[in-house]
Amino acid sequence: MPKSKLRKKVQEQHAHVQDVVDHAPHGPLESPKWLAPTMVASFILGLLWIVVFYVVDSHNAPLKIGSWNMLVGFSFIAFGFSLATKWR
Repeated sequence: MPKSKLRKKVQEQHAHVQDVVDHAPHGPLESPKWLAPTMVASFILGLLWIVVFYVVDSHNAPLKIGSWNMLVGFSFIAFGFSLATKWR
């Protein structure tokens, strides 16, 4: 039984798409060596920053920036999460 012209067109389109996908560049298979230690250090530093902010009296704090200490601590943690998305 002969094949329809529509089926031939669909097969040609799929062959073209498959060629494009096969030649796509691949990303790195491993993450850099510095990424995991930096990520963990950022998590720990952010957590310690927040704990010190709560434990130390605001009058005796090493940095007198008030409630902005929470933002600094969570910024370190957010930076750690952004690095975690790049970890392979």
